[in-house]
Amino acid sequence: MILFPAIDLKDGQCVRLLRGDMDQATVFNDDPGAQAAAFIAAGADWLHIVDLNGAFAGAPVNGAAVERILAAASSGGAQVQLGGGIRDVATVETWLGAGVTRVILGTAAVKDSDMVRQACRQFPGQIAVGIDARGGLVALEGWAETATLTAIELGRRFEDAGVAAIVYTDIDRDGALEGANVAATAGLARALTTPVIASGGVSSMADLEALKLHEADGIVGVISGRAIYDGRLDLAAALEFLRS
Repeated sequence: MILFPAIDLKDGQCVRLLRGDMDQATVFNDDPGAQAAAFIAAGADWLHIVDLNGAFAGAPVNGAAVERILAAASSGGAQVQLGGGIRDVATVETWLGAGVTRVILGTAAVKDSDMVRQACRQFPGQIAVGIDARGGLVALEGWAETATLTAIELGRRFEDAGVAAIVYTDIDRDGALEGANVAATAGLARALTTPVIASGGVSSMADLEALKLHEADGIVGVISGRAIYDGRLDLAAALEFLRS
């Protein structure tokens, strides 16, 4: 199971939001490249990056910060998955050409499923779908809107598209350090053949232990941000545990 340390970008800084609220952002580092290098030095071989401003704007905003992270990842031999504001195939191509390993499509998965399918055909193995849910229903446009679609319904829409992974985030848990929604994540993983990456609320080794019990159900990775930044989760120890 892969642990993805999270770098969420707002106004060029590394932040964590509380339940997706842009007005409740805590700045943890004003140098995204240095933060990426620190995660890689601790042993991370993947990084999870979100352009928060881009998610709301519908187009990349924190490009310079992402480029600094990519430079650190290239130097350290790590891979990067990136989401936020990616709404068309041209932007997917730009980021993959810049060194991103995997692009995450969220709002586009709800509003333009044909584009997601096209991207999967054009860039096999490099497209993930981000499913962010609040109360079981999918949220989009930087979590500012809620659709009438459930996470499982959206996931099933792309079962035959060649999606590399589903990144599932429980918004009500995100940044709150209240524990991962293991039941919902495992339920989604069992309902799909596409691998699932868990996100939202991971606050301790106990969360990682609970998620790892469902590896056979299809949970292949877990994203953590705030718990790593504030020291509740030791990154090196967590990486070693999930790799065991």
